[in-house]
Amino acid sequence: MTWNRKHLLDIESLAAEEITTVLDTARAFKAVGERAIKKVPALRGKTVVNLFIEPSTRTRISFELAALRLTADVINFTAEASSLKKGETLKDTARNLEALNADIIIIRHSAAGAPHFLSRFLNASVINAGDGAHEHPTQALLDTFTIRERRGKIAGLNVTILGDILYSRVARSNIWALTKLGANVTLCGPSTLVPRVFEQMGCRVTYDVDEAIADADIINLLRIQHERQRRTMFPSLHEYTSLFGLSKERLGRTKSEVLIMHPGPINRGVEIDSEIADSRRSVILEQVTNGLAVRMAVLFLVNGGKGPQEIAA
Repeated sequence: MTWNRKHLLDIESLAAEEITTVLDTARAFKAVGERAIKKVPALRGKTVVNLFIEPSTRTRISFELAALRLTADVINFTAEASSLKKGETLKDTARNLEALNADIIIIRHSAAGAPHFLSRFLNASVINAGDGAHEHPTQALLDTFTIRERRGKIAGLNVTILGDILYSRVARSNIWALTKLGANVTLCGPSTLVPRVFEQMGCRVTYDVDEAIADADIINLLRIQHERQRRTMFPSLHEYTSLFGLSKERLGRTKSEVLIMHPGPINRGVEIDSEIADSRRSVILEQVTNGLAVRMAVLFLVNGGKGPQEIAA
């Protein structure tokens, strides 16, 4: 299947074949990244704007490097140093950027739906780099890519997502991507952070962490999203770590080849034991590396690329 979308706004609206096209294209770009000369001219003459209204390290740098590898011109925009501080609306900010001939606008915003809003009136392509607690499409794509690289498939795998599900855009995008590709997804965490309404997305909910991880092929750990919580959702971090943290003792009761994932930033000693984060089972740094290839693929596709067949071997 070829890619025919101008924007990447979410995973929910993508077909399984479209997700696979992104993954296959990312594989081709990962091979490009292993060459002596890592740049390709796919976006030469194009302008990419990182419109980050919410803090970010990994995602912003990854998108910037991806655009540079594709030979695009890159503008990094931060809210603190912009007219947004003076009361300018997001719509006017985006229109001014487009008036400067921006071709692709990558937006991270605390308001769910902000990328969809911009896509309705901009001629530029819009990529969602995280909107509130709604979705984070490229994180789910790089997570799925990493799983497929390590396991050779997605269908039939048991994936447990453990932690703050309610406020996590990463969780929502991962649930959509994994279930569309045939994985069995289990959610686990405090009942206040893992409401059973998520079962409507096609996954299983449990509050027994040992049961949740016993048959898991992949454990994807999420940090507590304190910045999005309006009230305290559990008594203390100590209690959370005791009941839901991935300790060496808990890990010892899992499959011997289970993979440990985390979108970052990691809170060592809270959701994951520090030694586990650095162990051979951890693919956390691989996720970062794969994120570059996935974001190159997304930039290439929204710019009019059709798929991996267009990337020179």
